[in-house]
Amino acid sequence: MFFYAAKVVWFLLQPSAVVMVALVAAHWALGKGQLARVRPLIGLALGLVLVGLSPVPNVLLLPLEQRFTRADLNTAPVTGFIILGGGEDAAIALQRHAHALNEGAERISEAVALARLLPQARVVFSGGTSRILAGTTTEATATRGMLLGMGIAPERLTIEDRSRDTWENATFSKALIVPQPGERWLLVTSAWHMPRAMGVFRRAGFAVEPWPVDFRTGGWGDAAQFAASPADGMRRLELVAKEYAGLLVYWLQGRSSSLFPAPCEAARTCN
Repeated sequence: MFFYAAKVVWFLLQPSAVVMVALVAAHWALGKGQLARVRPLIGLALGLVLVGLSPVPNVLLLPLEQRFTRADLNTAPVTGFIILGGGEDAAIALQRHAHALNEGAERISEAVALARLLPQARVVFSGGTSRILAGTTTEATATRGMLLGMGIAPERLTIEDRSRDTWENATFSKALIVPQPGERWLLVTSAWHMPRAMGVFRRAGFAVEPWPVDFRTGGWGDAAQFAASPADGMRRLELVAKEYAGLLVYWLQGRSSSLFPAPCEAARTCN
């Protein structure tokens, strides 16, 4: 129920949907001759577009992407790493009989690089489908073929193909892997998604270390960078708005260890 409710609510609240609703309502108000109602609606729509063009999306993205740095691989042997889904469109891949990578493709390409760097480590992919009207294919099915085709031996590969969101990524992967004390597992996901993912895995009782990929900013200098186009800015605005909403909702639902999970430090416990 949580999965479906989250999809529907976010569809209605995402910035682009708010712009469309505001413009439709403004058109209706003009037709009714209610000019006083039009100005706030048009102002809201224009405001969101201008925010998308401004550095605001980058300013909001940076705290997410700067939160976790990559784990030090030299401290202890790595047992394996978990790749979270989101790098391939399984439906297009199935219909086109070809791989269909998207903006999150670094989750997969970086995993292949890690597999070569750590030849003894297990490789786990976690991802079913995030679509409400799910078909018979899953992202795991499509990505498995890609990972095998890029040289990862089948005996190293474990596939979790039922998860639909980050909470299920963590709980289903833990049940499938059954991590043991003393093992060391890395988590491969987009840098902007890493805080929520780390909080969820901690809440699920699966100790992982971050390996962020798919950065959308280059560093704090991008806090002054304007968007290249309104469409690009709005995409970033929707991405970051959804992620902050996810942090809040997961925390309220008890699915995350804290509201804004932080790295572990020697002086305190993880949260």
